[in-house]
Amino acid sequence: MAVNDQYELYCLADRLFYDTPDNRRSEHPDFPVAGREVPVGWEHQPTDTWLHYAPVTRRIAPQGWKIHVSARLEDADRALAAVWDYCVPRDIAFKFLRSAPVMTMLNAKAAPRGASGKLVTIYPLESELELVLKELDTLLRGIQGPYILSDLRYADGPLYVRYGGFTPRHTLGDNGEQVTAIENPDGALVPDVRGPSFVLPQWVPLPDFLAPHLEARNTVTTGALPYDIESVLHFSNGGGVYLGTDRRTGERVVLKEARPYAGLDSGGRDAVTRLQHERDMLQRLAGLPSVPEYRDYFTLGEHHFLVMEFVDGNPLQRQLVHRYPLTRADCSAASLAEYTAWVLKILPGVRDAVEALHRRGVVFGDLHPNNILVTESGRLVLIDFEVALPIEDQGRALLAHPAFLAPPNRRGADVDLYSLACLVFGLFAPQATIMLPLTDNKITQLARLIIRTFPVPPEVIATALATVQGTPAPSLDLPQGWPSGADAMIRAILATATPTRRDRLFPGDIAQFRPGGGVNFAHGAAGVLYALDAAGAGRFPEHEEWLLGRALTPDPGTPPGFYDGTHGIAHVLDRFGQRAGALELVDRAMRTDWRRLDTGLATGLAGIGLNLLHLGLDAWQMIEACVDRLPEDVPELSGGSNPRAGLMHGSSGSALLFLHAYERSGDSTLLDLAERALRQDLRRCVRTQDDSLQVNQGWRTLPYLEEGSVGIALVLERLLAHRPDEDLRANLDALLLVTRSRYFVQPGLFAGRAGLILAEPALIPGLDWHALPYRDGLAFPGDQLLRISMDFATGTAGVLFALSAAPLPFLRPPGDHAGPGAPL
Repeated sequence: MAVNDQYELYCLADRLFYDTPDNRRSEHPDFPVAGREVPVGWEHQPTDTWLHYAPVTRRIAPQGWKIHVSARLEDADRALAAVWDYCVPRDIAFKFLRSAPVMTMLNAKAAPRGASGKLVTIYPLESELELVLKELDTLLRGIQGPYILSDLRYADGPLYVRYGGFTPRHTLGDNGEQVTAIENPDGALVPDVRGPSFVLPQWVPLPDFLAPHLEARNTVTTGALPYDIESVLHFSNGGGVYLGTDRRTGERVVLKEARPYAGLDSGGRDAVTRLQHERDMLQRLAGLPSVPEYRDYFTLGEHHFLVMEFVDGNPLQRQLVHRYPLTRADCSAASLAEYTAWVLKILPGVRDAVEALHRRGVVFGDLHPNNILVTESGRLVLIDFEVALPIEDQGRALLAHPAFLAPPNRRGADVDLYSLACLVFGLFAPQATIMLPLTDNKITQLARLIIRTFPVPPEVIATALATVQGTPAPSLDLPQGWPSGADAMIRAILATATPTRRDRLFPGDIAQFRPGGGVNFAHGAAGVLYALDAAGAGRFPEHEEWLLGRALTPDPGTPPGFYDGTHGIAHVLDRFGQRAGALELVDRAMRTDWRRLDTGLATGLAGIGLNLLHLGLDAWQMIEACVDRLPEDVPELSGGSNPRAGLMHGSSGSALLFLHAYERSGDSTLLDLAERALRQDLRRCVRTQDDSLQVNQGWRTLPYLEEGSVGIALVLERLLAHRPDEDLRANLDALLLVTRSRYFVQPGLFAGRAGLILAEPALIPGLDWHALPYRDGLAFPGDQLLRISMDFATGTAGVLFALSAAPLPFLRPPGDHAGPGAPL
């Protein structure tokens, strides 16, 4: 599980829950310019990340040439003041990042490369584009910032231009998902491409005055280097890592690139600063077999490159994923013993490598499985010395994996020793140590679970436990009365309710801060109240009143879909007897341009159609639209294409809609369509090493409810109740093999253990891996495991719902599949 940098942004405001990073609930103030009064005749709209300003009297075009201003942290205040003072008198709309922490996160190493570097966006008229650029170029002279990869640089300063959308519009991308859009000359919406390179729509001419700037951009090439680049090993916002060959010697080498002012860490250091530091560390550690050998350092077009020995090995993380037995359906006592023996062989080698650094006076600082290479010959090599520190500094790394990040009281070599202890736990319970800051004693519980599950010598775990606890002797004693069960989850959920907040009622995933997210089914109040009701917790009039009030005064941009928007809220209101409110919401949703939606259950036409059927309304437009987008055959996947598959975003959602319509009408053509849709999702699956059938995303396989085996299985089982088929029955059995796995990285309903519990209740005891006491109740972390979540899709409400044994909306309990004419 890669950590999504966007989640770290929402960790700034609260220690336990994801929340908005605005200055009302955090210690991180906005930039000073944000404190200026809104100019007379202007409107101001704040968001979690941007502050928007626009003159009321000047209409902003839906698309055109936009200007971006890039700046490093130390130049941000000057750049913002200059833009404000220039744009306000001229009635030019603009927006800017609201604070230094937000700017750091959006320019961090793991941030999206295409959007990084943008501090300000300016929306001029096309007729004034050239003049605005010329004048701002003078005003911003001397300001430096990261290169904005998606844009064309103007001159050699901090200004960049790109043709794209000014106002949010969306269309369907090639993979059937919603993407941002612009309008072509025919009036059709097409994807607004925002990648890591400058791309101009084919119908948009480049203004003549920009031609020299494009020519200057294209003059920088790698042709003069003594290295041939063979392939890309990795990209980050800080730069790329490339495999190459030194033409002078024929040696294969690794070239690591750093972009100036990009790839920031929490201390504000950019990728170049860290790369130069890594160069110095490699030279200091020369001769150690556990360290790549230094070869060269050079600059090309402002980018810096470090050249190192190529170590032909696999990351320990990749070996962990391949070997870990608890995620396989065929896990046995023998496979547990074999895996344990491998871990016990690996750990001493990692410790030896770290101690060799310490003897040279260096703290590695960022020890985790992706930074450990193991070759076929058994050589173990540490990579990525960007944050390594001299021991005598007694410092801490400013950029480290959260599952291995030492607490603030660990300094110097103790930082590595803490990470080594976390590695012991992480090899037996992957990613679990991310949860440690959320509650006391979680590490003790993990220790007991590992000893109970694996044939590992208890002293190995005890030694690691003592290091994490910071005590000479470990304690495996848990506090008396650690809560458990559904009632404890209900108490925890209710304890977090904040009815005085308008944006959300219960804390959940960061998606709840999108339009409608705090109210919707997946991440908002509707789903939480639905789960509480399904679990028999009763009704909560105050919270239902909050839901109804917010639903009838929705945020602008609230989507119409089932799990992400209006239709799901209407479904819950109808369940609670608020029929009039439900029908009002549906009427509003159907007045939107719903034809532009995808066909999925979560956000698209299938979910809307199913809800219309549930409410006794006409759904045939939705059914016909899903039929129109379903291929006549089931094409082979090719060219690296891995369209989304599964219940929430794949063709299984359309299949469920067709099955409902069949059960109401008896039209067997709908059964044919359901089978075709399911076979399409099955063709997007692959057999894994344990012979289970899982959704293939190209770089990983998925067993989950949202986008994986179990979601497809729940719909396929329903089809087979109407139309037995030996081939499809075999596929169903292979899909359900994943429910024999015993470990899942996340606990949530959509992308974790709870979703599989819907198909196999025997998985319930495994929830202990992620259980967290909260006040007098029990809670679970959300996606990424960095914070507790109470929502339906990712958090405690979803786990509670799985324990209730109730079926998901539109999915009847296993075996309950009445024939045509049955009530819906």
